[in-house]
Amino acid sequence: MERPHLSMKLPHHRMKLAELPLPAYFREHPPFSGLTLTPIQEKAVKAGLLQGKSLLCCAPTASGKTLIASLAIATILSRGKAIYLVPLKALAGEKFREYQRLLQGTAYRTILSIGDIDSDSSYLVNYDLLILTTEKLDSLLRHHVPWLNEVKLVVVDEIHLLHDPSRGPTLEVVLTLLRTLIQPQIIGLSATVGNPRAMADWLKATLVTDSWRPVELKQGIHCQNETEFY
Repeated sequence: MERPHLSMKLPHHRMKLAELPLPAYFREHPPFSGLTLTPIQEKAVKAGLLQGKSLLCCAPTASGKTLIASLAIATILSRGKAIYLVPLKALAGEKFREYQRLLQGTAYRTILSIGDIDSDSSYLVNYDLLILTTEKLDSLLRHHVPWLNEVKLVVVDEIHLLHDPSRGPTLEVVLTLLRTLIQPQIIGLSATVGNPRAMADWLKATLVTDSWRPVELKQGIHCQNETEFY
């Protein structure tokens, strides 16, 4: 059975974040107050983002994919742990600071763990949202951490790196183990997946795509101080 592919045009009425069944701390977080969802965010919600459905979300840079992850995280934390998987340590630090601000004053704790890849890092049991690199999660799986069954959501940022010759194999093994051992909700995010349909089928996820971007992308040729767009 072919999986649904959500890329239809949206009606003029746009969904508001305040309309969604989210925790008060999330709806009242200053950056989100009064927020209107972007097209890719609305499509993700309609595809079952808040009901635990696995999604592969493909849309241009700055189209709002990070908020899709945050919506899923805020929904799942009352029921279990969430993992935010990033390919680079610099990106991990940025996400950690972002979620620290979001969860400040709540009962939920976030932690950044990107080093010591030959350890079970037992202290992680005390945290709800774990920001990890692929290599760190691979190490945790190899150490058979006892809290793995508490993980209900895994967000994979830059999931197109599955096709990367150096990092892709580790990510593939990690995702395969997660789907075999605990079957969490998986949210894959990317702007540049070469064959999104095949990847969504492999993930057993719904493919959600959109081409909207906040700034129009124009193509042209610049020559002798003149630019001609086409």
